[in-house]
Amino acid sequence: MATWKIYIKAGRKAWEAAVPVYNAIVLMQIINRPKWWVILLFIPVVNLLMFPIIWIETCRSFGHNKSHDTYLAVISLGFYLFYLNYATDLNYIENRSLQPKTSLGEWVSSIAFAIIAATLVHTYFMQPYTIPTSSLEKTLYVGDFLFVSKFHYGARVPMSVVSAPMVHDTLPILGKSYLSNSKDKESWLNKLTLPYMRVPGIQKIKRNDIVVFSWPNDTTSTMYNDRSKKFTYKPIDKRTNYVKRTVAIPGDSLEIRDGYVYINGKKTVLPDRAKTQYYFTVETEGKSFSAGALKRYNIREGKIINGKYLLNLTDEEAALIAKNPIVKSVTKMIEPNGIYNEEVFPHNPQYKWNQDNFGPIYIPKKEVTVDLNAKSMPFYKDIIERYEHNNLSIVGDNYFINGKKANSYTFKQDYYWMMGDNRQNSLDARFWGYVPFDHVVGKPVFIWLSWDPNAPDFMSKLKSIRWDRMFTTVGGSGEPVSYFNYFLIALLGYFGFSYYRSKRKKSDS
Repeated sequence: MATWKIYIKAGRKAWEAAVPVYNAIVLMQIINRPKWWVILLFIPVVNLLMFPIIWIETCRSFGHNKSHDTYLAVISLGFYLFYLNYATDLNYIENRSLQPKTSLGEWVSSIAFAIIAATLVHTYFMQPYTIPTSSLEKTLYVGDFLFVSKFHYGARVPMSVVSAPMVHDTLPILGKSYLSNSKDKESWLNKLTLPYMRVPGIQKIKRNDIVVFSWPNDTTSTMYNDRSKKFTYKPIDKRTNYVKRTVAIPGDSLEIRDGYVYINGKKTVLPDRAKTQYYFTVETEGKSFSAGALKRYNIREGKIINGKYLLNLTDEEAALIAKNPIVKSVTKMIEPNGIYNEEVFPHNPQYKWNQDNFGPIYIPKKEVTVDLNAKSMPFYKDIIERYEHNNLSIVGDNYFINGKKANSYTFKQDYYWMMGDNRQNSLDARFWGYVPFDHVVGKPVFIWLSWDPNAPDFMSKLKSIRWDRMFTTVGGSGEPVSYFNYFLIALLGYFGFSYYRSKRKKSDS
């Protein structure tokens, strides 16, 4: 309706403006832009950046290239084209120059397409991510900057389609944190959303994979597990990103005995790069460890309480420290079996579990049916209601799902059990339960930067760069190998080739 006269002025037929998709292909020809731009118009989030460009380009193709034309096209959300179509005498400029007429226009054009390209890569291929906590300590350090692959498990199509590009749940600088119940920093609009969709991946999540996912328990009410409060949950794709190890996959039975994980009755065997840690109290003969000793024992977390060291160690490190002549005792801190911790999933006193002695628990698998009763409901209530969007009512011993009485339930998607290697310093599945597959973000593939985030200033951070971790892979076995030198060689080669090509063009002209 807004463009049929525009099509006629460009020598096309009026009906071509009314055929979905085909009209976009024709419009690209009219504005002298490549036809593959049409693909970008159907990619959520990216298309929000492309539409204003199409509106502006359409105006310019008919001589309306003043600043006010640009402003009106964008501010009116494209409805300015109605004015051009019905209220003006258009003159089509078939072979108009596509070069911006001013340096400002060229700068804006370059920035716009850089943002579009970056948004496309960030949303569907590779996303930068920072390690904020020590839950995977000694495998991933606090201050590691990762690239997370979206295509390994399949990129999740954004559900919050109207959102700011290349930011997560908040807009920088603007006011208070979203989690403090202030709404002036939201980076998205709830009014327009898409259902969950995912691009096909190239592999499935395997046991022991490190995975980035949206925190299922993430709410606008609290970051912690206060079950007494009424939660207001953020959209899935705007929840806090977590990174943990996939300890159990769909269909597994998981149990934790004295801090050790058992899968299907067998003690789990972790990759050689995984460093499982626990808290130990270390009592000495009234002497202190030297800084060199702490470094030699690879101690990264610890403090002194009541004259005893409280150290976060692997079993191997604890055994090594026990051989030190100044050490009297080394004791692992384990919550005994049968001690109930109400913060631990499923938050029900009939299961007297804690972070060190937990389970057994079944990890739900898609299309598997389970019985519903008083013993199973604490595990599956959130799945039925929150993750799979059913209306659940409990009346005495009877369960009603979407108004129908039910004594069983069939899962609609796969679920995973995510835990940190830093077993007693990790907020993980033991506290909030299963991770649905629709919450999976991607797979960390390599570390591109690593430094000490607690350094007091930027120069101190630069001095703290861990060069041996730069451009190392997250997966694999053996000691991580840095590919930083290869990256520098490739970068120098690129700049050298670009310089040679520019010199060649100048000499040819």
